[in-house]
Amino acid sequence: MDDRVILSARNLEVGFRVRGQTLTALRGVDLELYYGETLAIVGESGSGKSVLTKTFAGMLESNGRIQKGQILFDGQDLATLRRNRDWADIRGSKIATVFQDPMTSLNPILTIGRQLMDPIRAHQGCSRAEARRRALEMMEKVGIPNPERRFNDYPFQYSGGMRQRIVIAIALCCRPQILICDEPTTALDVTIQAQILGLIRQLQQELGYSILFITHDLGVVANVADRVAVLYAGQVVELGTAEDIFYDPRHPYTWALLSSLPQLAGRDRPLYSIPGAPPSLYRSIQGDAFAPRSEYRIKIDTLLSPPVFPVSDTHWARTWLLDPRCPSVEPPEQVKNLHSILLSGEERE
Repeated sequence: MDDRVILSARNLEVGFRVRGQTLTALRGVDLELYYGETLAIVGESGSGKSVLTKTFAGMLESNGRIQKGQILFDGQDLATLRRNRDWADIRGSKIATVFQDPMTSLNPILTIGRQLMDPIRAHQGCSRAEARRRALEMMEKVGIPNPERRFNDYPFQYSGGMRQRIVIAIALCCRPQILICDEPTTALDVTIQAQILGLIRQLQQELGYSILFITHDLGVVANVADRVAVLYAGQVVELGTAEDIFYDPRHPYTWALLSSLPQLAGRDRPLYSIPGAPPSLYRSIQGDAFAPRSEYRIKIDTLLSPPVFPVSDTHWARTWLLDPRCPSVEPPEQVKNLHSILLSGEERE
């Protein structure tokens, strides 16, 4: 990873028209992705993770639109692109996506080889023979045994893990600069998850792309991320390196997410769940969006939205608890002792 920015979102706001109302799914998102890094976006279901990645790839539903802000990539503002044909030279060739369910990503009535060759021919303008050669090469890179023999198979003839390898191959066949992984291991068992995550990282080192990794699984984040952005109610509430987020978290929502790790539950420690529910995004939110669910809320949380408070050169959070005028508050005991608790769990196994 270097310090050059490849993709930048500035004050990004995305809304959807639903039954005559506007649901604001993203609220003032500021985010930067660096060359060669893996940036993980974490948060509960409904926090806006998938909307964010669809916005970056120009795949918003027909009732969604960018209401404000910029997305700067490769010398242009992607927020100004409105039609599919405007995205034709970007989606697939420069920004590619791996979705969570490979069966819905692959066409069941086309052969695997055809599904690999089509984007190569569309974006790189090569001959059918050259597209076939590149497709076979990519199948080999993602670990498909006997690619020549499996080239004309259909998706139903592949296992779940093998299908996800093919989805990754399709995403990478045109050598994109950014790979968006939208919970790519959710539909797979634990052993296959580890293999797919290892494959994505291995190919990143070989091909040099940047990764936006969307997940609700903090265990996955610990294994893949260089930096982590914590998303709540459509807003980034904390951002830092993986070490910052796991060992020095500052936002009460990040504390709650870490406290919910299944590994922290035991005979003397029941599994923690975050009380309440996220706010409605049909209405404007006053104050800190997480305040109604937080045991650490103070009066100003219900009145004013917190600004960004820097913690270090690599770490910031949106919480009034970081204001110098606020009384000192300690994180939950299990969060402070996260490393030692996880280590003791590994030793018992």
